[in-house]
Amino acid sequence: VSAARTRAPQTTPIGARVRAAETAREARIARKRRRLLERAEVRRFTRRSRHRRVAWAVAGGVVLVLAVSILVAVYSPLMALRTIEVKGADRVDAAELRRALSGQLGTPLARIDLGEVKQQIAAFPLIESYVTEEEPPDRLVVTVTERTPVVAVQSGKTFDLVDPAGIVVQSTGKRPAGMPVADVRSTQLGSPVFRTMTEVVLALPSAVRSQVSGISASTSDDVTLSMTDGSKVVWGSPSDSADKAALLAALVKDHAARTPDTKVEYDVSAPDNGIIRSQS
Repeated sequence: VSAARTRAPQTTPIGARVRAAETAREARIARKRRRLLERAEVRRFTRRSRHRRVAWAVAGGVVLVLAVSILVAVYSPLMALRTIEVKGADRVDAAELRRALSGQLGTPLARIDLGEVKQQIAAFPLIESYVTEEEPPDRLVVTVTERTPVVAVQSGKTFDLVDPAGIVVQSTGKRPAGMPVADVRSTQLGSPVFRTMTEVVLALPSAVRSQVSGISASTSDDVTLSMTDGSKVVWGSPSDSADKAALLAALVKDHAARTPDTKVEYDVSAPDNGIIRSQS
């Protein structure tokens, strides 16, 4: 009788089964993390691409709007000049100035010929300076600064009111009150000597200027003033005019307090040493 041979059953140790389970679990976790990372990277890439597309779209829209705005401003009749407004005009005829500039009407604001505007305004000698401002959609504002007379010059029976540049601003048949009459027999309007005289007049305080009846000079270094009470002022050169003006105001005030009825000569040619002399 032969004996039957049997195989003993093989069993996995408990420790090996635990390790296998942990390894499988770690593998699942790793695969899950990898999938999450891949999805996050896809989302970031998609988001960056979307942002770039939005940025390019916005930039393109801005460029398009600017281009359209420029085309409208330069060529569109909607931005054409229809109204010219003049500000600051007193002696200047505002209506006449608008007529002189009317050739610009119908021109888009961005294409107004400012060089031509300058030439047209230059035909008005009473305008010392000006500023233009375009106000969309169809208005041009011209603000002018008129010349201001500082001395009068007698011409026959009339008096010309003249500004520092020697431009006659106005003529009148009466001697202007409170404005010195400049003696120009030895000089010319607009000359350096004439400009020196106007510079001295402008340096005077208003209270003193109203008491000055005349001014004369043969050179720029020997300016002389005549006062309404018959007194004289030796001014000299235009240097230190502010100091000389302050000194003259003090001397006039002092003389008025002491002997107001006498004619004197004020010498302010040296602003640090004012002198009052009796007239002979």
